[in-house]
Amino acid sequence: MESGGKQVTFQLMLAVGAAVIGSLQFGYNTGVINAPQTVIESFYNDTWFDRYQEPIPPTSLTTLWSVSVAIFSVGGIFGSFSVGLFVNRFGRRNSMLFSNILAFIAAALMGFSKLGASWEMIIIGRFVVGLYCGLTTGFVPMYVGEISPTALRGALGTLHQLGIVIGILMAQVFGMDVIMGNASLWPILLGFTFIPAVVQCAILPFCPESPRFLLIIRNEENKAKSVLKKLRGTTDVGADMQEMKEESRQMMREKKVTIPELFRSPLYRQPILIAIVLQLSQQLSGINAVFYYSTDIFRRAGVAQPVYATIGAGVVNTAFTVVSLFVVERAGRRSLHLLGLLGMAGCAILMTIALALLEKVAWMSYVSIVAIFGFVAFFEMGPGPIPWFIVAELFSQGPRPSAFAVAGFSNWTANFIVGMGFQYLAELCGAYVFVIFTVLLLGFFVFTYFKVPETKGRTFDEISAGFRQGTGSNPSEKHSPEELNSLGADSQL
Repeated sequence: MESGGKQVTFQLMLAVGAAVIGSLQFGYNTGVINAPQTVIESFYNDTWFDRYQEPIPPTSLTTLWSVSVAIFSVGGIFGSFSVGLFVNRFGRRNSMLFSNILAFIAAALMGFSKLGASWEMIIIGRFVVGLYCGLTTGFVPMYVGEISPTALRGALGTLHQLGIVIGILMAQVFGMDVIMGNASLWPILLGFTFIPAVVQCAILPFCPESPRFLLIIRNEENKAKSVLKKLRGTTDVGADMQEMKEESRQMMREKKVTIPELFRSPLYRQPILIAIVLQLSQQLSGINAVFYYSTDIFRRAGVAQPVYATIGAGVVNTAFTVVSLFVVERAGRRSLHLLGLLGMAGCAILMTIALALLEKVAWMSYVSIVAIFGFVAFFEMGPGPIPWFIVAELFSQGPRPSAFAVAGFSNWTANFIVGMGFQYLAELCGAYVFVIFTVLLLGFFVFTYFKVPETKGRTFDEISAGFRQGTGSNPSEKHSPEELNSLGADSQL
């Protein structure tokens, strides 16, 4: 327990811990399909043979496998775009609770696919779990951002990313052929998503609803005050209540902000552009290319046991997310994001050199491993965690659900493009594929340097004032009070 707005209470950690189980599900289902590829393809072949009395044509197998991987992102695109439909109607906590129905359906479809001799069940299950994960990538950062004390919002926001990387690591470990990545247990590996869903359903009813939702959307002041006292571990919640009441008054004058309005209004345009570009900087950095095809990259690099090298990258991934957790409130969001992008660009260049010289210089395989580990480490310093929670810092209650929907849609669409396109790019460009990511990383670095404000320790009024200057407006110019209120509402967020 610390004073000065930095108190960590049991109720706060229980609520954040329960929420980030959804993040773990996202990470697990992103990584789970990588390791058991060979055994699942073998299942596709056997099922095809049983149906049509002939082996599956190679092109059909490649197509089925690509769809099985990519359909997850398609589900995520639809899910992320639907966040706004749920959060204000059911509340942040209840939305997370209800979305587990999708996790149960997906687990049943994938877990019983072998028994039903149906690859269609795997593909539909992957779509449904993608839908679930798309929703959680909106629900979790929003809920965590709204229940956290101002001084801890960055650190607790990073726990969403920590949940994701732990999920990826779990998928890599469980996917080893000696554990569940084998011909007999792979349905349990895919259906494992059932277990975290049960745990989350058991814990969430004991967690509070977001006090901001209770006060601002539901107008339940006593309930909001009671929840805040539990979350903060003190009866003195006057400052928090005053801030939310001020926002509530502004919300009364503020019409609901739709997605098109985010792009039409000059005041929302810059923050939504920043939110989108930061999400793209996460997905188009090349990190998914590394994790989707890490085993193959290590195999091509000449590593004898590529699966262990992939798990090593997962451990590095997790370790540096923990580092980010402790430094994000000290170093600031912008500084860490810039450091991460530049470090990744350097590692991508190193990886390109290592893969290009692999044939001629044997020890280059070790350089490629160091480059991948470095790439992953720098990713988790900034581009990994920061894009998720900075959306909550750029927008208040009015535009926040729409902003999360747009940001999530951008993230999942980029995820889909990389998942579908990287294999073809790798075949086309060979060792030079990471040059493309280097160019993108440097482009994102320039954008972040010139356009992204530092939000650490700044009030929303200060951030919105910066945006008003950016649009070339002065205080007397013709922005509606609703727009100005909506950007400056969460003055403590």
